[in-house]
Amino acid sequence: MKKHHSVDLKSIAWNTMRKYGFAPDFPPSVQKQVNDIHDEIQNINTTSTQDLRTLLWSSIDNYDSMDLDQLEYCEQGNNEEILVRVAIADVDYYVRKQSPADQHAAHNGTSIYTGVETFPMLPDQLSQDITSLLPGEDRMVVVFEYSVLSDGTTRHGDVYRAVVTNKAKLIYEEVGEWLEGTGVIPQKLQEDPGLAEQILLQNEAALRLKKNRLKQGALVLETIEAEAVMEGGSVRDLVVQRQNMARCLIEEFMVAANRTIVNYLGDAKMPMIQRIVRIPKYWEGIVMTAAQYGESLPEEPDALALTAFLRRRREADPERFPDLSLTIVKLMGPGEYVALFPGGIPVGHFALAVTDYTHGTAPNRRYVDLIIQRLIKAVLDGKKSPYQRKELTEKADWLSDCEKRSKKVERFMHKAAAAVLLEQRIGETFDALVTGASGKGTYVRLISPPVEGRVMQGEYGLMVGQKVRVRLLMADPYKGYLDFACISRG
Repeated sequence: MKKHHSVDLKSIAWNTMRKYGFAPDFPPSVQKQVNDIHDEIQNINTTSTQDLRTLLWSSIDNYDSMDLDQLEYCEQGNNEEILVRVAIADVDYYVRKQSPADQHAAHNGTSIYTGVETFPMLPDQLSQDITSLLPGEDRMVVVFEYSVLSDGTTRHGDVYRAVVTNKAKLIYEEVGEWLEGTGVIPQKLQEDPGLAEQILLQNEAALRLKKNRLKQGALVLETIEAEAVMEGGSVRDLVVQRQNMARCLIEEFMVAANRTIVNYLGDAKMPMIQRIVRIPKYWEGIVMTAAQYGESLPEEPDALALTAFLRRRREADPERFPDLSLTIVKLMGPGEYVALFPGGIPVGHFALAVTDYTHGTAPNRRYVDLIIQRLIKAVLDGKKSPYQRKELTEKADWLSDCEKRSKKVERFMHKAAAAVLLEQRIGETFDALVTGASGKGTYVRLISPPVEGRVMQGEYGLMVGQKVRVRLLMADPYKGYLDFACISRG
């Protein structure tokens, strides 16, 4: 395939960041703060924290991730219980409230991953070094404990400061394939048999957690988002990140850890920010969607009925399931951050089928997690909340908006990268699935490469889920457009 040097995707990414109100670079004051931290780093004092460096901690993440936020460790307990420890990087230890780095992070709200370029919430010297839980490095953390019972329910445990050492940085794909029986044991697990046993115990705990969450009505969703694979500044390919058992393991552990955080802050009568997904405002649309598949859902929102429907559709038609998932996600509405104060009634997270959920396990990557960390440390220190009521409410609203805008940046850049990849293929035809058909336009997702675009010709009468054959009419990376003509229908 031809190289695409004529389109500067990095410049497009920077311009897109600015367009949506983000600051793509760090001001001199932040760089000075980071340099001062490097100059003033001292040996970690373990006298006021638990020293857990001998435990077999490990991380599982993407192969190229260096901003490591969490480590995991399990122990087999009595009565088939599994004690889980989740260690979260103590980012607040170096990034204090109202410092230049904190103010910049608060403005952007999150790290933004465009595939073309990553815009970290904190400078790389922090998030990929000083505050990252890198292998072989002693790091300050906050540890959350919970026990997973045989039926998948949890019992919240202790929360405390500690110093830990990551024994192995593991990769999602390698661990996932091994757990699923489709790949060999990763080399790092071969080098330390105890680590392999540790991951198997973690997986057992995760399977219990997932089984119980599904029983409670947690939704089964699977969406497709193609990411650019860059090589020498050019788009070489588009790939879809596949869900696997390793990703499920981390997802389950983080959901349980975040619920433990909410319980801990709630018991301390500390205000917090919760992560919510409201009861679907457009439940009628979800009911109508199910009816298109010959299924009926209750008139009132029912998470158990919806997840049962989704599980049946995934088994019946896995090819179209990601598009059905996307439809349901749009009808449910976005996740939000809301402030919750002592005595308040939580809104809950409809998709997870829980009422006690937050985001507190990724303080290198999300600002709300840094806020939560400060609230936890205030409880540990017997202090009042570092955030006033009005400030916490404003932060929650701002971070909800930041997330929406960051998604727009990422979606635009995914489309821009797809346009660069396909600009040499105008006139070619592709198999596709219709993903949207309304007054706002008709859209299709190509089977390969897995990108979405708008049908500009022959769109009338197309229905969501329908298989079609389309011809590429235009690819514009600067506008993020892919336009197609429908030439035949399945």
